[in-house]
Formats: sequence, structure tokens, C-alpha cells
Amino acid sequence: MIVEENQRKPSLFGLSNSNRDFLQKDSWGKNQFNSSFPASLACYMHSIQVQPVYLKLNSSLNIIQEQITVTELFGEVPLSEKLFFAFESDYLPYRKIVIGKLPRVDLVTQDIKTNKDSCLKSLEIKLTALPDNSTYRLSDDRYGCEIVVRPDTIVYLALSIADKLQHNKETILEYLDPVFQTIDNLTSIRSVLPKISEIVVSMDNLLLNYLDIQSPLVMQPVWKTVGKTSKLFTNCLDMFIWSDFAFTRLFFDVAKKAAKNAETITRSTRSVVWLAKMLYDFASNGKINHQFIIDNYTYNTKNDKAFAINGIGTYGYMKSPQLINPRIKKEEIKNIILGGGQNYLSPERRFDGIILSNPEIFDESLKYI
Repeated sequence: MIVEENQRKPSLFGLSNSNRDFLQKDSWGKNQFNSSFPASLACYMHSIQVQPVYLKLNSSLNIIQEQITVTELFGEVPLSEKLFFAFESDYLPYRKIVIGKLPRVDLVTQDIKTNKDSCLKSLEIKLTALPDNSTYRLSDDRYGCEIVVRPDTIVYLALSIADKLQHNKETILEYLDPVFQTIDNLTSIRSVLPKISEIVVSMDNLLLNYLDIQSPLVMQPVWKTVGKTSKLFTNCLDMFIWSDFAFTRLFFDVAKKAAKNAETITRSTRSVVWLAKMLYDFASNGKINHQFIIDNYTYNTKNDKAFAINGIGTYGYMKSPQLINPRIKKEEIKNIILGGGQNYLSPERRFDGIILSNPEIFDESLKYI
């Protein structure tokens, strides 16, 4: 049941308990909306019994698609009074693992009733357009999404794995120590480049040994338009969830191909080194100095982002009926953005602008104009 459908105050479905005040226009800014709307979309999907697509890693190092409940994703039943959404917060349980300041993650869910301020889940959020620049000329069944990854996502990926392997540090070392011991200077491209394939293989073997512990890391809602136009498809919204292990394929697979004839270290390859080094340090010392690793192992490339992969690259992992024909219809957006909240949106951002370019979503009298 859609319990908030008739609310008159600006709000987002399911987010009555959060650290954002949706009565304030500032809470609808470009950065806030890109994380708030996906969380609300997930709550709405729960209310109509539609489960997100869950991308997991299997024993062949391929991505398989299952489904995951939003309750599993958030760690508590959506719409529950116990569930609190803390946006752009740090996940307190990870503080004991890091040296220095823990970076913020897009969303931390908390249980504020049973166990005060108890952190449940930490999630990165990537709200992605379908299609992107690499696929908009293709037929709509070949559309793909670009994913741009920030360094902090690699940090939370490392922390997600490390936290679950706190009692298995010796095993991590068994996989990673042999290759790291052979690298004379980890800051040197010349020293690291010949070892990339070994690092990837060692990391793959480590992940294969612990497939059963993988857990959700990234929420990726997709919104589908007709090519590069502002026209939304009737079926325009869906949700994909990447497990921490599955997410590694986005840069591991690229690094494997690049390593064959590589002359330098690419962003994807560097992300492999960052992740492996973070886990190696955790296994050796019990701590991860993430900022030191990101700042010092740059390999002559800016570290403003970890890596990006375009829609042609992501399509093979995400291809599914849900990608081709998303399950949430355009007209349902009015059940997610409530109380005139769309009037607070800033059209400088593409999805904000798309919603404002489709006013018939909120006013049926405009549907046939």
C-alpha cells in the first residue's frame, strides 16, 4: 500500500526518517536528489512488491543476476519507524579499521528504535542515465549506462571485504603476500606494471575463496529516455544492486585486458592496486591508511576519480529484461516525489531536468498536449 501518496508537503516516499528536511529547497539540490531519490525509489518498489536486480559474482568469476528484497538491502523493513536514512554519513563500524578520517558514504541505514543509532548498512549510490553517450545511437534494447566511480567507493569496497574477513587475515596474506613481496617500489610504474596480472589473479582467488560473504555495496537505479532526448520511456525506472564482489568486475576485467599489452597503468588498473594494497595492509597491520594509498599510488594520473566505464562496457553485466524494459512506469514517479517536491528540483542536472520536461507525470491534463 502506498501510505504517503496523498501527502501535501514536499517529500519523498518512505523517507520520513532521515537527516534531510524535504520541506527545505536545499534538500532537493543536485547532489542530494541523486541519493535521496534512489532510496525513495527502493522504498516504493518494496511497497509494490518489486525486488531490485542483484548482481553477484559466481565461481566462474562471472556476474549472475538474482533478486534481493529491499529489506535485505537496507537491513530493516522499509517504511518501518525503526529505519533511519543517514545520507552522506560515515559508517561507524568501519572506523576501527581505518587510519585517519573515515570517508562518507552515500547512505547509511540505521535502527533508531531497537538499538539507538545502530548502523545497519552502508551503500554507495549511482543514479545512471540509460542510454549513455556510447549507446544512445543503438536500438533501445542495446542501451547501457555509464558508471563513474570515485576513490571513496574503492575505500568502502575494501572496508566491506576487510570487515567480513577480520578473523581471516592470515588467509588474505596467503593470497597477496607472494606478489607484494616481489614489488620493489609500489609507487613505480616500471615496478608495478609487470605484476598487474599476478595481483589480479591473487585477488580473484581470494574472492573465490569467500564468495558466500559478498554483500550489497552499490545501488544503481537506471532511468530510461528515448536516445538523448528528454522524453522518458513509459517504462523508465528500475534498480540494480551490485555486491561488493561483483563490483570488482567493472575494473578487474578491464585491467586484465589492459595488462596484456600495457605500457602504463590505467585508472582501472590503479583501482586494482588500490584495493589489493588496502586489503594487504589490513591483513598485515589490521588497519587501512586509505588516504595515503590514494595520494601516493597515483601513477601519473589524477585521483579525482577511480575509474569510469561506459554503457558498452556495463551492458554485458546488466543485460536483462529489467534493463530493456524497466518495471517502474513514468506515471509512478508522482507516487515517489510527493507534495509538489518536483517544483524544488534544479533542472541543471539531467534527471531533474527530465522530470520537469515531463509535467504530465504530475498533471494528467497535460498528458495529451
